Amino acid sequence: MQWARRAQYAVAQMRLKDVVALRVAPGAPAEALSVDQEDAFRALAREQLPRLVSIARRLVGDDAEDMVQECLLKGFQRFGQLRDVAAAPGWLTSILVNCCRDLVRTNARRPDEIDFDDLESFSLFRHIAYEDPYPYSDSLHLDFLEEFGADDVRAVVKRLPLVYRVPVVLVYMEGFLVREVAGMLDAPVGTVLSRLHRGRKLFEKQMWEYAEQTGLLRRKDTP
Repeated sequence: MQWARRAQYAVAQMRLKDVVALRVAPGAPAEALSVDQEDAFRALAREQLPRLVSIARRLVGDDAEDMVQECLLKGFQRFGQLRDVAAAPGWLTSILVNCCRDLVRTNARRPDEIDFDDLESFSLFRHIAYEDPYPYSDSLHLDFLEEFGADDVRAVVKRLPLVYRVPVVLVYMEGFLVREVAGMLDAPVGTVLSRLHRGRKLFEKQMWEYAEQTGLLRRKDTP
């Protein structure tokens, strides 16, 4: 897969040995780690790196490498606080999400700029049927979806405000449970469910707008 190759390239370019070999910077608050703990963190970082890069790419695009390195540095500083090793992947993901949120917070669109009444009334299924971009198709909706490659899907995801992008990526693309995402975001489960609902609706609306803007709607005049 093209995405897999790109992820492998990104991993290869990361200065992992520089990240996990660093000691905590002078003055940085952190618990002192034993040699065994340092080795354990390095092993964890190597194991989780491809997954962290994948998540970061979906959340912040070209800034993914910087965010992953910041995540690993913070994780290294706080590793002594981790009590359950089995929870380490989710713990690192939570740190990464917070790094990404800090990065884009000032530039992200605010949720109150979205017309939620218009959003709730939008249905991609009905919109495709009404616009009928493929009038000679027997599988109209499938034809529409098949126009989207992996790069197109990532481009649509990046259009979502981060408050909705994060739960959509973590639940629908990374397979985390809603309660796990709620823990990462320190938000009630109901809040995450609400953001997922609005995130799905926004994703559908952005899919149609993206298709119109990029020429994915190939209208056919003849069978």
